[in-house]
Amino acid sequence: MSLGESPSPSAVRLRRFRDATAVVGFIVWFLSLVPPLGVWARRYEFVQAVQFCSFATLTPALLVTGAPWRWLGLASLRPHRVGEDGPVTMLASGRMFDRLAITRQSQRGYQRGVTWAGAFIALVLVWRYAPVVDALVNHPWLTVLESLSFVGVGVPLWLELVESPPLTPSTPRPVRIALAAVSMWTIWIIAYLNGLLHSGWYDVFHHSAGHGVSLAADQQLTSYVMWVLSAAPFIPIVFWNLIHWLQSEEDPDDEMHKLIRDEKIRGPFGINS
Repeated sequence: MSLGESPSPSAVRLRRFRDATAVVGFIVWFLSLVPPLGVWARRYEFVQAVQFCSFATLTPALLVTGAPWRWLGLASLRPHRVGEDGPVTMLASGRMFDRLAITRQSQRGYQRGVTWAGAFIALVLVWRYAPVVDALVNHPWLTVLESLSFVGVGVPLWLELVESPPLTPSTPRPVRIALAAVSMWTIWIIAYLNGLLHSGWYDVFHHSAGHGVSLAADQQLTSYVMWVLSAAPFIPIVFWNLIHWLQSEEDPDDEMHKLIRDEKIRGPFGINS
């Protein structure tokens, strides 16, 4: 689209949808930190799981899908000009994410996506570790640190999974599918193991017979919450990328072989051999 053209109706609708998604993302993030959910999360394990999933999966997914970078002053509305011969020229209004978008186009590969997925999985394991969950309940200020750490790692991870104008994923679609699935399965496995235990992992949640939610119900609800709230953002990404990969003009096997061949040429440290 040139600078003089008006956006099409479909582009306007998509922009409004993204804006609404970003607003929802900020609202989910805020509501997860304040009462009543913030208070209930210190009483019930399943509510604490809701809070965890909102930080780990829902908030980053909604923010990246909503692409609020223009609001935040990180991207401009029309930063690029395409010349007659096709090259992209950065306009004077180009901002940090605009320059990053052009840089990422020349740095495609799977290293960045794998790195952020590994960091995300490590964070999940740390923040679901029993002593850490106990500390979250006893020291509510740690919840802010939890949310910031997940947003700080989750946003870069989701930038490798979905388009977030002006940024596009630098990771090939087959790798995106694998990263989304493994990230989701990590949470699923923790939820499954927690649901199998008879006594529960977290001693900080107290249950009294005949009062409130029982231990068994709390554990089962925790497992369901973690399954559903992790599947909700990741499964659509898996199927979306799978469909587009299979419908692409390039054969999926050829694309994978090309990816492996290019990686061998670059060598293990990204250096051309």
